[in-house]
Amino acid sequence: MTDKKQMTLTRMQSGRGGVVVQIDGGCGLVSRLDALGIRPGRRVTKVSSMLMRGPVTIEMNGARVAIGFGMAKKVIVEPDGDRE
Repeated sequence: MTDKKQMTLTRMQSGRGGVVVQIDGGCGLVSRLDALGIRPGRRVTKVSSMLMRGPVTIEMNGARVAIGFGMAKKVIVEPDGDRE
């Protein structure tokens, strides 16, 4: 992650949207997230996250998906409003 405007899904505020720019993980993680529809170029909105490293809920195309904190920490997004 070289651009300061990019952040992990866990650091993005709830209610804020952005575009997935990178998945910082191995083939297994990339494949698993791809099966859920989370891939680079996909627009997502963070709905909520739970305390104490709980699951992160995101919304894509009207569907909500909850992923674990560890997985969400490897999804790099560029929040809306920070794109040029």
